[in-house]
Amino acid sequence: MTEVLRVEKLHKSFGDHEVLRGIDLVVAKGETIVILGSSGSGKSTLLRCLNFLELPSAGRIALHGMALGRVAGEADGAPQVRYAERELCRVRARVGMVFQQFNLFPHMSALANVMEGPRTVLGLGRAAAEARAREELARVGLAERANAYPAHLSGGQQQRVAIARALAMQPEVMLFDEVTSALDPELVGEVLRTMRELSEGGMTMLVVTHEIGFAHAVADRVIFLHEGRIHEEGPPGEVLVRPRQPRLREFLSGFSQFKVPDLEAAP
Repeated sequence: MTEVLRVEKLHKSFGDHEVLRGIDLVVAKGETIVILGSSGSGKSTLLRCLNFLELPSAGRIALHGMALGRVAGEADGAPQVRYAERELCRVRARVGMVFQQFNLFPHMSALANVMEGPRTVLGLGRAAAEARAREELARVGLAERANAYPAHLSGGQQQRVAIARALAMQPEVMLFDEVTSALDPELVGEVLRTMRELSEGGMTMLVVTHEIGFAHAVADRVIFLHEGRIHEEGPPGEVLVRPRQPRLREFLSGFSQFKVPDLEAAP
């Protein structure tokens, strides 16, 4: 196993409210991990800490074996770490993130949206950035929509542009935070197909979702968060079919069946 990401004793609090209460997690290269949990369990906060959109309150995060930041104390038995902004910028370029909302620039074409990061953050020239952007748009099935503006794209197409935009930074890890929850049901499948293709292509992925069928069909490992802790984890055939913990059984009871979305490529 080639370790890409390691999380040790990760805590995150907002004032007196502790959201994450000591997360330990090791992610292998090429692994797809689906994170489940009820509202308020800490799923999105965990992803935002891994991308440093939120700074952890305590704990350590390492990429490819290199611990990030500088230890400056201890809290709750976990190290408190200080981070330099320059280091965080480098990490955010290496850990891509796609959100529930597409956050595309409305005045830019799909191509220009995908080019923006490589040009402004990575310093690529226009020709190189455009070539990379076209490659990633083709990867998500939108080569022919490169010149379209967000207002002329469906929600599913906009989300695939957002995925292409993250991929254009050539990240080592991709984080997906409820990326289908804002879509009409008929558009969910096209985004999940793109994500499955990324997983099958060897992309390391952590996915927060309520698409249980997708988790069952695509995940290598499923993690269930409850009250800021990993409550249960394991292969989807075990965690989703034979859950050990009563809280996870209760959570899954809200899903009448594992309806697997149509993940086959559209004709």
